This record gives sequence, structure tokens and C-alpha cells, in this order.
Amino acid sequence: MYRRRSLPAYEIVKNIEISFLRDCTAAIKFAWNIPDNIYEWILKQRMLWVATAPLSAKGHINVSPKGGEYFGLIDKSTFWYMDLSGSGCETISHLRENGRITIMFNAFEGAPRIVRLWGYGRILERHSAAFDAFVEKHSIRTIDATRSIIIVDVHQVGSSCGYSVPFYEFRDFRKTLNQVFENKKRDFDSGKSIESPDRYWAYKNAWSIDGLPGSQRGLDCGTREQVEPIVKFVGPWAPVAPYGPQSFKLSAQLRHQLVTLRAARFQTTSVLVMVLLAFFVGMAVALYAPLFVQSRRGRFTRLLL
Repeated sequence: MYRRRSLPAYEIVKNIEISFLRDCTAAIKFAWNIPDNIYEWILKQRMLWVATAPLSAKGHINVSPKGGEYFGLIDKSTFWYMDLSGSGCETISHLRENGRITIMFNAFEGAPRIVRLWGYGRILERHSAAFDAFVEKHSIRTIDATRSIIIVDVHQVGSSCGYSVPFYEFRDFRKTLNQVFENKKRDFDSGKSIESPDRYWAYKNAWSIDGLPGSQRGLDCGTREQVEPIVKFVGPWAPVAPYGPQSFKLSAQLRHQLVTLRAARFQTTSVLVMVLLAFFVGMAVALYAPLFVQSRRGRFTRLLL
């Protein structure tokens, strides 16, 4: 009589894991743009994550959660979201340096799903011509906390199972950030210049935690109004004046000014070197060209004779 062999407990667990992984792997799909079913699903989401990183291996990867009120899709290859003012500017700094960005959504209700959008991001800073044109063209409602619009040119889309993501019930979007910057705008409009958005960006958003430049308006305001930026990293991992003399006392804003000055000096030096080089080449041609022509002419004459 045939009797089925009972499997040890570890074999049963192993088989379950293999079956689960096979099912999960089967759910992974990739596309070079956003499929129709995912397109509609994305627009219904209430939360997303943004991930970026600097090029340096010593730099720090950043992941930021975003409320889902302020984002959209232009087409199957173009995603945008509204970048709101806050204490950090890692995404802006990383995009300025290398452009790489990943957007992630996942289902908290209904069927499980994780969707990632890989691409390259562009920054449209508030009140720039590109920002104003984009907002007007797509009828985007900005708020007082709006810092920029991030446009992502998507070149790869991936959807996976999301089996381990828990269920969560959505209650409402937080309004705290909106209220904070509404109050700041009211104070600024009443004459408190210290509450200007540019000064806020100069203080908190001009530099990343690794010392990379962030908000351009923040950098400009910091230089113009001598705003000392906030210290973001402490201890042995704090950046050591990457853009100037190796001194912890040197402010980030001063480092920025030194970079600008050094760039200007380098350009001036390059121009002077090119002018001098052109002068000496011209002198050499003027002195030796007639002799060269005369020697060639004499040789040609001898050949004819």
C-alpha cells in the first residue's frame, strides 16, 4: 500500500516560500511608459514617496513622503508633483546635481500593488517663467507653501505585488503646512520682511545635508541678505566645507560665494591664457612664415632649373 511521505516542517515552510515568491515574481511587470490601468490607479492615490540620491558614495540617500493632493500626470511618460516648502531640500539638491529620481505608490486598500516610476526630474522654481507657464497651461492651483514644481520624465515603470503592505484607512489630508505658510504670508504682507519665503528658503533650503546647493532663490537671497543657513548635520558625518577652505566655521553661504568667485577667476584666467597663446602664435607666424615661404620658393626654383 502506497503511503504519502510526510514532509518535515522546514520543507513545508520552504515550499510555501517558493510558491509565494513564484506568485510574487509573476506579478512584477515593467513598461517603458505608464499603462492605462496604472495611469488611472495613480490618479486615485493619496500618498506617494520620492527617492533621490547624490552621486557621491559618501552622500546620503533621501526618501520623502508626500500627500497626494498636489500631483498629476501630463501623459504616459510625464509625472509632476508640487514641491512644498519644508525644513529640507534634498530632492532639489540631488536633481540639480544628477536628475535621478524614483516615485513610488502603494495600495493601502483594495488589491495589493506597488508602482514605481523611474526617471529624470526637472525643477521649476516658483515665479520663474517656466513655472508660471506650466501652472497656467495645466490649471494648477498653487498654495502659499509652494516652492517649485518637479516634472519627472519617466523612462521606466514597474509594478509589483505589494503583498506585505498593510491596510490603512484614509481619514484626511493634514492642513498644518498650509496654515503655517498662510500665516507667514499674512505676516510678510503686513510688513514683516523676515517672514519672506526667500529668507525661509535661504535659511533652510539653500543647502542639502551633504553640502550640495539647493533652492536657487534661497541661495540668491542668502547672498543678498547675508542669511546664515541652518546647520543640518552634526558629528563626524557633517560635511566639512566642501566648497571652500577646510573649516567648520566657514558658513555654507560663504562657501557658495567662494565657488562663484573661483568660477569667475577661472573663466578670467582661461580668457587671458587664450589671448596670450593667440598672441604668441600670431607673433610666431608673423616672424617665421615669410622665411618658410622664401625657403620653399627657393627650393621650387632650383627644381625648375
